Amino acid sequence: MSHSLLCLMGLFLLRTPTDANAEEEEAKATLTADSSILPAGGSVTLACSVKDPAGFSFDLLRKNNVVTQTDEPGGVFRISEGGRYSCRGFRRETNFITSFSDEVFIQQTVSNRVTVTLQPSSLQIYRGETVTLSCEIQGGENTEWKYEWKPSNTNAPSSSKYRIIRATESSRGDYRCRGRSDYLLTGWSDAVTLTLSYFHPAASLTVNPDRVQHFTSDSVSLNCGGNSTEWRMMRFRGTDDLSNCSSWGAMAGSSCDINMGQYHSGVYWCESGSGEFSNAVNMTVNNDDDDDEGMILVSPVHPVTEGASVSLSCRLRGQNTLSNVSFYHNDKLLQHDGREELNISAVSQSHEGFYKCQHSGKMSEQSWMSVRAVSRPESSSFPLLLIIGSAGGITFIILLIFLCRYRKSKSEASFFRKEVFQIQT
Repeated sequence: MSHSLLCLMGLFLLRTPTDANAEEEEAKATLTADSSILPAGGSVTLACSVKDPAGFSFDLLRKNNVVTQTDEPGGVFRISEGGRYSCRGFRRETNFITSFSDEVFIQQTVSNRVTVTLQPSSLQIYRGETVTLSCEIQGGENTEWKYEWKPSNTNAPSSSKYRIIRATESSRGDYRCRGRSDYLLTGWSDAVTLTLSYFHPAASLTVNPDRVQHFTSDSVSLNCGGNSTEWRMMRFRGTDDLSNCSSWGAMAGSSCDINMGQYHSGVYWCESGSGEFSNAVNMTVNNDDDDDEGMILVSPVHPVTEGASVSLSCRLRGQNTLSNVSFYHNDKLLQHDGREELNISAVSQSHEGFYKCQHSGKMSEQSWMSVRAVSRPESSSFPLLLIIGSAGGITFIILLIFLCRYRKSKSEASFFRKEVFQIQT
């Protein structure tokens, strides 16, 4: 008898660990989600389940802290915040608690606007050129973001800068970015489309900050690019007013730095020592000497390529972008809906024209935005300049510079400029 009892106890002891593991596995909760992405302003449904749910209530945990409970059959929860979630079931009558479920990671989409900017700013890049794309997330300055880029490849960075070194055929195409921070996820930016050209103009001009209108005392840097080692930065302000940087700025190498004043409004371009011309840009200075609340329209200084995106905004001196702004195109109200920017996702020839903005009864000066056809490359043989002003109407001053090259000997060359035509309309 005693021998039989010992055998039964031995069998019980041998089976107990296995049975306990099985019971523990059966008592583990399972958490599922109808989506792993939480849209901005939306919700995600989570469901906590156990093998035999009769009589169970459920806890939902986030970061190992109980955030809510439910007695609803199926353990259904609706959440509006991202993060790592787990759950467990319990019976109040017996104080039985299941094991925690595995974690479910929910990413939360945020509405921060994401944009891609270029340096240099042209969407047309040249074979062998180095281009830097920057991912900018508005309103996320205090968040530590990791960045994703499209197209993604083994060299795609996780930083806000995407550098293309020595551009090739594979560099052309659409580029987008977005940001991640823990469970936060931005949407993708609008695409920036790069086109590749094998021909590089002999000279180019970049402006920083890249806009037409400026405040007095703004610091502006103009930079000449190309193969030359000798550069002149030129400015035209009207008949008999053609001068170089040494008269109104500080020239150092290929750069001309200006502290903007009223007399700096005009058309600027680069000339190389061998006579090549860059594209020309028009810049105006806001007449705000007697008005600390002077306002400008922020618009691109260079022509915008067809199909590209562009944003226009309004600024007061010392302030960021303004909200509740009205935008006008060729004196017709184009947008008045409380937004702070005028965003054009795909520029066409119809978008070319004069733009200005209005805020709290104050109107900016107008600026011309030019649109460049994809099939029409920008010429660098000579600049065709357009200055817009107002004196009893709009005065168009077209400076047509012809370059005539002649040589007195093998080692001597000089250039001369011909006529300036002014047309009053």
